[in-house]
Amino acid sequence: MFEISGLSAHYGEAAALHDVSLTVGRGEVVTLVGRNGAGKTTLLRCAMGLHRDSVGAITFDGARVEQLSPDRRAKAGIGWVPDDRGIYSTLTVFENLTLPPVVSKEAWSLDRIFEAFPALRNRRSSMGTQLSGGEQQMLAIARVLRSGAKLLLLDEPSEGLAPVIVQQIGHIIREAKASGTSILLVEQNVKFAATVADRHYILAEGRVVESLDNSEFQRREGELLVHLGL
Repeated sequence: MFEISGLSAHYGEAAALHDVSLTVGRGEVVTLVGRNGAGKTTLLRCAMGLHRDSVGAITFDGARVEQLSPDRRAKAGIGWVPDDRGIYSTLTVFENLTLPPVVSKEAWSLDRIFEAFPALRNRRSSMGTQLSGGEQQMLAIARVLRSGAKLLLLDEPSEGLAPVIVQQIGHIIREAKASGTSILLVEQNVKFAATVADRHYILAEGRVVESLDNSEFQRREGELLVHLGL
């Protein structure tokens, strides 16, 4: 479904990623776990075509995409939820959901969106600036699901949110997975990652240092928390 091979990235003279390779299968949730500065967000930005100072192969749905612009990758079915959420703050919830084009038949209907995100149904006429942090995060995820993206790139969706909101986001991730959506998730919350993911890549100083299935990840949770400084 999605594969990165030999990806290296730079910011000027500074190397951010070194020969990184990973895969995400169809309907699979895979996390990138690592300390701040490990290269996790840079990897997602490379996957979306937002960081161009990079080399390596990126394959999505059977086709090479590393030369495509971000908008063409989005139209191909790659959805991006950045750590700052990226919603249209001056538009209503309804406008945020309906403005982006639908790119595939996998798109969630508005009825399904509002069933999965009841808080958004209640706030459908509210401007983005009027939403709480949790509601903004829900809207950012809902907007991508509404577009019909086949692959979701989620950057720290649980960061700074109340536990009850984090649980709701976990439920949505599992529902999206059950419907066949693939997810590449950047997450520092090890406990949360273990509740949603099938596999985990551990990044350190721009390199993949380990690849773990979820059972091994859970078994080593305490060790990983120490290693990550969390």
